[in-house]
Amino acid sequence: MSRIFPKLAKSITMAAKEGGPDPDSNSKLRTAIMNAKAENMPKDNIDKAIKRASGKDVGEITEISYEGKGPHGSLFFVECATENTNRSVTNVRTIFNKNGGEMQNSGSLEFLFDRKSVIEFNPAGVELEELELELIDAGLEELEVEGDMGLAYGDFTAFGKMTEVFERLGVEVTKASLERIPNNPQTFTDEQIANIDALVDKLEDDEDVQAVYTNVDR
Repeated sequence: MSRIFPKLAKSITMAAKEGGPDPDSNSKLRTAIMNAKAENMPKDNIDKAIKRASGKDVGEITEISYEGKGPHGSLFFVECATENTNRSVTNVRTIFNKNGGEMQNSGSLEFLFDRKSVIEFNPAGVELEELELELIDAGLEELEVEGDMGLAYGDFTAFGKMTEVFERLGVEVTKASLERIPNNPQTFTDEQIANIDALVDKLEDDEDVQAVYTNVDR
């Protein structure tokens, strides 16, 4: 099983618990399901994750973030979803310590990352000028189209309105998420990036970690 499936399942469960199990009336759940399908997550897994939200065995899932410094002065922002915050902070701290990094105080690095709505879509057959005008009204900051992939960026508060535009215009969205984008990305050597990516991989292997962001200029 792909290591991303448990993370996707947790996102689906959280969305269903927050807004109900019907994706037609729960836009957050609809987005979580879409992202799961984009990763080829089986329908049975998706259905189980939705049902789990109403089960007695599901605990309170808390979304929490941690900040840290990695090898070669790299900066990290780690987003978690967990039923046990003590376990999460212990695991994340241990991973940093064992891989050339260290945890930082909460909020110490947050200002170095901008939280953005990022929507990936298929531009084939799309009237891009119409789409862009509609998205600008919804809070679009930047639209990029290259080949068979389009990307729309906006402030994190515009996520709901932007996804509604894509739905209303019938544009195929392949992924939609809130991401942390470094406002001052840094360049590193290939050897340094290898060390940084090793820490990223260790963090992403943890069951509570949903996303890892760095200030590496990719």
